[in-house]
Amino acid sequence: MHSARLSTLVLALGLTASGCSIFHKRAKAPAPVTEAAPAPAPVAPTPVAAARDLADAMTTVLKLTPDQTDRIRGVLRGTVEQVNAARQQHPAQSPELAAALKRINISSQAELQKIMGPAKYSEFKTKQAQVQAEMARP
Repeated sequence: MHSARLSTLVLALGLTASGCSIFHKRAKAPAPVTEAAPAPAPVAPTPVAAARDLADAMTTVLKLTPDQTDRIRGVLRGTVEQVNAARQQHPAQSPELAAALKRINISSQAELQKIMGPAKYSEFKTKQAQVQAEMARP
């Protein structure tokens, strides 16, 4: 899986949100520029197929039911779409983007918890590294 797809889904699921530097960075004052700086390269959108890949990894590790897998896949697909839209609306590393990603993450986490139930969701939080390793497998 491409690292951009993995990192977007990791962010979207909050696998790193609590310690993620994007939410804790302080904006530094830009250095004075005498020439026009090149625009940062746009971030490629995360493919919606990445939601399927993560749902499959979660199913393998957590032994989800087919119904749970389908519902989680829908939540993840919506999360990817929202993240891609936020990236198009806000500049990279901007406070607005960070706030939008945080809002998306909170909403996604709440939906996943409803689908999985408290016990399975707690297991998911404990086995996040295992889910990531499953996604990284070819």
